[in-house]
Amino acid sequence: MSTTRELIDRLESAPALRRICGWEKASQIPHESSFSRAFSEFADNGLGQKLHEAIIKENLGERLTCHISLDSTAIKAREKPKKKITSEKPEGGEAKPKRGRPKKAEKRKKTPTRLERQQSMSKVEMLENLPKDCGVGTKKNSKGRKESWIGYKLHIDAADGHLPVSCILTSASVHDSQVALPLAEMTNQRVTSLYDLMDSAYDAPIIKEHSKPLGHIPIIDTNPRSDKELKRELEAEERRRDFLNFEMPEKKRYNERSNVERVNGRLKDEFGGRVVRGNAKIMTHLMFGIIALTADQLIRFVT
Repeated sequence: MSTTRELIDRLESAPALRRICGWEKASQIPHESSFSRAFSEFADNGLGQKLHEAIIKENLGERLTCHISLDSTAIKAREKPKKKITSEKPEGGEAKPKRGRPKKAEKRKKTPTRLERQQSMSKVEMLENLPKDCGVGTKKNSKGRKESWIGYKLHIDAADGHLPVSCILTSASVHDSQVALPLAEMTNQRVTSLYDLMDSAYDAPIIKEHSKPLGHIPIIDTNPRSDKELKRELEAEERRRDFLNFEMPEKKRYNERSNVERVNGRLKDEFGGRVVRGNAKIMTHLMFGIIALTADQLIRFVT
């Protein structure tokens, strides 16, 4: 049910669903505006995030989780992307350095990246520092082609069994690696896990070093970037292993990363994770879908 009107129509025609929601008669169902006000209140209070956290702690908190898989998925929105505000030169401040290669005698101060700054931040500070406005994102699809969209990114940590453990919503322009640290802290407070599985977008020494003190083993796909020699060596090593019919244990574990991809797919196809509007409301809308998906997977475990 993608709209409030559709939900109300279903409640009026389905007595069983209506009773589950707390209304005995169709005349007791609130007006559409009441649903909107209630949804806004849920969004402001972060009800979806709190409820999902409680479900995960209750059902997985005392269990040992083997793999945690991290990935992001595009969330399209019906709104205009926020324009980037160029910071003006402060009074008496230093001039912005020119673009290009510096001169021999010129020394430029390196600005630390968001990932580097996160090393000295708490979880709350890291979350507050992440851009949350509507933006433009670009990502490679499964066929290696670039796709762009307007909206947001939902970053998910998923446990074995296609169970979403933690979620963070950011602007579509945020790089995946910038959310790895706060998401790891959130997940570590909810479940006890052994392996962190990530694709090449998260291949950074800071992420690997952050994973180890938590008692985890990071398994991250190598990203050769512009190092052509490293890329050739990786390809040659892969051919040698194929020739010997030998598969690394880390690669077998890495294959479990499909957990999070299936969570992304089910969220969009079955639990309403498609087109919505506004950061807080989008997160609540998505979290209700995540809660339903989590409950569905937990019921499958029980049965």
